[in-house]
Amino acid sequence: MRLPQIINSLLETDLYKFSMGMTIYHQFPSYRTVWTFKCRNTDVHFTADMVQEIKEQIKAYCELKFSEDELSYLGNIKWLKPDYVDFLRLWHPVYDDFTITDKAECGLSIEAKGTWVNSSMYEIPTLAIVNEVYFRMAYDYEDLMVSFRERLDEKCRRLREEDINLGTFSEFGLRRRLSAQAQELAVEKLVETSKECSSTFVGTSNVYLAKKYGIKPVGTMAHEYIMCVGQGDNKHNAAYSNWYALNAWIKEYSVLNGIALTDTVTTDVFLKDFQLTFATMFSGVRHDSGDPYEWGEKMIKHYESLGINPKMKTLLFSDSLDFDRASALYDRFKDRINTAFGIGTYLANDTKVPPLNIVMKTTECNGHPVAKISDTPGKGMCKDAEYIEYLERALKWRMDRE
Repeated sequence: MRLPQIINSLLETDLYKFSMGMTIYHQFPSYRTVWTFKCRNTDVHFTADMVQEIKEQIKAYCELKFSEDELSYLGNIKWLKPDYVDFLRLWHPVYDDFTITDKAECGLSIEAKGTWVNSSMYEIPTLAIVNEVYFRMAYDYEDLMVSFRERLDEKCRRLREEDINLGTFSEFGLRRRLSAQAQELAVEKLVETSKECSSTFVGTSNVYLAKKYGIKPVGTMAHEYIMCVGQGDNKHNAAYSNWYALNAWIKEYSVLNGIALTDTVTTDVFLKDFQLTFATMFSGVRHDSGDPYEWGEKMIKHYESLGINPKMKTLLFSDSLDFDRASALYDRFKDRINTAFGIGTYLANDTKVPPLNIVMKTTECNGHPVAKISDTPGKGMCKDAEYIEYLERALKWRMDRE
């Protein structure tokens, strides 16, 4: 490797990989998935040296194992069960699950495949590696860090002077961070700044940093979970993806760990399944696409229609947030329902150069395509146009007839 090792702990991933991982381990251990990398920036190119460095960094990641101290930390998360933690004692990434080449328009192609319980864990560290390699090798990294620190200091000033008020917020930037150094600096400064302002910084999705700084690890489920549970079994009608996924989650966690993601196959379809039992048992819902104001109003109206007091529930916003957007949303909803904000790239990769828009998505489960159709057109990713057409027809059929 030309660069220092980027991922140094298997805790250096987002918390929802463990909450989904335990559900997969207990209920879907035979499921197999394919994950595909995509760079959405049309002006970005990965050089041959970058691709080689990414390979070497992923090889180094695959040599890691959980330490007993890390396992003890996971075991103290109240909703993680001992048998899953024991499984993690034996688990490690497998480099042979990856295919990494330069055969893509952007110069970098990554595909990972294997059992879902394995391959799900690869997404976040892979994206963190790609980001850091790119920014360290394409730019003067120390110069980028100067601009990062300046912008971070300005964010902290705004929090202290209460130029904005976010209520409760978390840091969600691991997958698109500038570097491990930058993300840790952001978390460290936000922990200190939160002591001096009315906005409450409650935690980070990065489990390693949550452990290191004694703050809350944050996260429940991602789109992959609803896609694979809902569409990974050919016997399932994909229009009912949310029902299958939420039902399995309640079976695993009951009322613990309960923030449901609404937009995997559109929020309107989600609400068909998010009726009294689910709406009561889940503590809230997460927004990740579409107009956040329309979504918030829709969710409040839905809770009220079920006779549920919205003030007992939480709206977690996590789509492309900065402080101004989060503050405006807080002002809109603060007196009507609990709000929380997961803020990612704005906290972990805000410099004088644009961040990468990279993703690594589940494109197959059990040998056939899976897809999401979110509330924002174009956010989905599927290799099979015919499957997208089928899924859209299935969702329209359900919306037209129920």
